[in-house]
Amino acid sequence: MDATSFSTSQRQPFSVKLWPPSKNTRVMLVERITKNLTTESIFTNKYGRLSQEEALESAKQIEDEAFSTASQHYEKEPDGDGGSAVQLYAKECSKLVVEVLKEGPKCKEATVPAKNGSAVVLETLFDISKGQRAFIEAKEAEELLKPLKDLPNTYSKICFSNRSFGLGAAHVAEPILLSLKNQLKEVDLSDFVAGRPEAEALEVMKIFSSALEGCVLRSLNLSNNALGEKGVRAFGSLLKSQSQLEELYLMNDGISEEAACAVSELIPSTEKLKILHFHNNMTGDEGALAIAEVVKQSPLLEDFRCSSTRIGSDGGFALAEALGNCVHLKKLDLRDNMFGAEGGVALSKALSKQSDLTEIYLSYLNLEDEGAIAIANVLKERAPSLKVLEMAGNDITTEGAQALSACVASKESLTKLNLSENELKDEGTILVAKALEEGHDKLEEVDFNTNLIRRAGALCLAKVVVQKPEFRLLNINSNFISEDGIDEVQSIFKKCPEMLAALDENDPEGGDEDDEENDLEGGDEDEADELESKLKNLDVGQND
Repeated sequence: MDATSFSTSQRQPFSVKLWPPSKNTRVMLVERITKNLTTESIFTNKYGRLSQEEALESAKQIEDEAFSTASQHYEKEPDGDGGSAVQLYAKECSKLVVEVLKEGPKCKEATVPAKNGSAVVLETLFDISKGQRAFIEAKEAEELLKPLKDLPNTYSKICFSNRSFGLGAAHVAEPILLSLKNQLKEVDLSDFVAGRPEAEALEVMKIFSSALEGCVLRSLNLSNNALGEKGVRAFGSLLKSQSQLEELYLMNDGISEEAACAVSELIPSTEKLKILHFHNNMTGDEGALAIAEVVKQSPLLEDFRCSSTRIGSDGGFALAEALGNCVHLKKLDLRDNMFGAEGGVALSKALSKQSDLTEIYLSYLNLEDEGAIAIANVLKERAPSLKVLEMAGNDITTEGAQALSACVASKESLTKLNLSENELKDEGTILVAKALEEGHDKLEEVDFNTNLIRRAGALCLAKVVVQKPEFRLLNINSNFISEDGIDEVQSIFKKCPEMLAALDENDPEGGDEDDEENDLEGGDEDEADELESKLKNLDVGQND
């Protein structure tokens, strides 16, 4: 038995273990995701379908990333039964499927007219990431990279991800990359030394770095390589030569404080940077100070992801201040850090300068009411085109619900609202539901799971969202809805049951004695009507 299994058994010796899922379950999920990426649906009609081969590869990556995210969450569960990890696993898969469809097929081609008038296809992307993850040595590299040797060619983008290069393979790639140096614009070296001994991996990185030094790159992806400071510095010559980068991805790279400082030190300029993804590192507060310096020097930044990086309030303050210099942000993801209430207030000041935000992910930041209210009050006046608002797991109570509802009421373009794992109860839930009543015709998904909600809150929310023309999923699982209340909610979704998430974790007898005295029990319509009447006349556009 490994250490993780041991600690889990210590936490819940008699509970049913819901996580991790079995191998068969994971395989079946990959098959389902592949089907979703290749068959007709609202999303494939809008964004296009993937080929069977690309869909299968994308499905494996989606499932793997969702599994990793949920596994990390599972280790933080106080009860340890894995229930919320299963929910997160499903939600992450759904989110990533849509993101993959929006990106479209990976293989991009250009065409030019031939002498006979027909179109000639010019390939611009060379991608060896498809298929199973594998080690490659010199012989395999010679075969895989053969198309790149045919000069002249039009390849400007290369993806060597999902193949683990040994020294022999790196030496084969070196002269090929040197020959392409003047035409490469996008380089993806994510997950390209997996499983190699540290010494060999660092040497491979240095070979690639030297070969690519001087390329004028638009996009560079070095994710999933367990870089650490040594790895960052192994790519030193490449990083030092980059002053035109628009996209930089350093996710899941084991980047500590020292490694973050190395990143800040080595890259000469980020003035043109539009996308910076720094997810799942062990940066901490001190490392956040270094990343904040990079952000501060990136005035054109549009998409910043710094989630799951162990950043506390001090690092949160630094990042918030730096983000104040980035007035073109469209997407901000700071999930799973420990900013705290004061960090949330500091972040609200940076958000006051943002008018272009369309997606904001602020879940699991320990914001509490103080931080959540400050952010909601600012967002109410800014970001008119906001489509995604996530503030799950922040200990937000009914006290913060008034500001949240006012914010939500002002966001007519909202497609996804996630306020799960808070303490909004019926009062807060009804306030937000009332805010969604008028307009909000683009709303697709609402998540209020684990919010101490009883019958009245569940019914009010269900009645509102079921009327939305684009709506597809309501999650109110893991609440305290009575059995009668469950029946009524299911009746509301009778014609569209697929729009209501499972309610198998609901506890009709849950809550403490104070809740039972002060909140709504299922079946008592007089109490439900009384609470709704108290809230009905509240102007959700105003705050106390």
